[in-house]
Amino acid sequence: MLYPVYNQSGKKLKEIKLDPNIFGLEVKDDLINEAVRYQKAAQRQVIAHTKTKAEVRGGGRKPWRQKGTGRARAGSTRSPIWVGGGVTFGPRKNRVFRFKMNKKARRKALLTTLSSKVRDKELVLVDKIVLKEIKAKKIDQILNKLPFRKKSVLIILPEHDRKIEFSARNIPKVKTLMAWCLNILDLLSYKYVLMPVETVNKIKEIYKKD
Repeated sequence: MLYPVYNQSGKKLKEIKLDPNIFGLEVKDDLINEAVRYQKAAQRQVIAHTKTKAEVRGGGRKPWRQKGTGRARAGSTRSPIWVGGGVTFGPRKNRVFRFKMNKKARRKALLTTLSSKVRDKELVLVDKIVLKEIKAKKIDQILNKLPFRKKSVLIILPEHDRKIEFSARNIPKVKTLMAWCLNILDLLSYKYVLMPVETVNKIKEIYKKD
């Protein structure tokens, strides 16, 4: 699997061989869909929460005596049938949205998504990205010179680079990510993936089979 490598000026320098076990896998949409649902479920926060009769404040005194008033028996004003009382079978904050998905399946889904980027020519490799200063205009100029049909780019770096990260964060539809933080949701959220060659080696090191 030979793939072109460009420099920052958009000039093609050479071709490198990509590992077919990472960048040449068969794309399985069902597996990718399951991995996306898994990640979204893990990120989901419990917002809705209702209080039961025991948690609502007040209602400690019996409203009226048990017999002789002609009214129905009542033990607390915080009963679920009273206005201002507790809620029966309402949403609770101890809900868990996570579900089980094997680590091997999650890994394969991530790598097949990378493979789909290679198949659709949506992966762009550069020899390196070097900025002398933190400036959004500089990274924008680099992106304009590379073969992107539209600018929705995920830049995956081998390690933290403050100049690149701070320069790219104010550009719409551009995000930087470290190789060890790679996830399927970010890969699918951006049309193109931009990687220095060093990132390819880093991904091979992280996701190589034992």
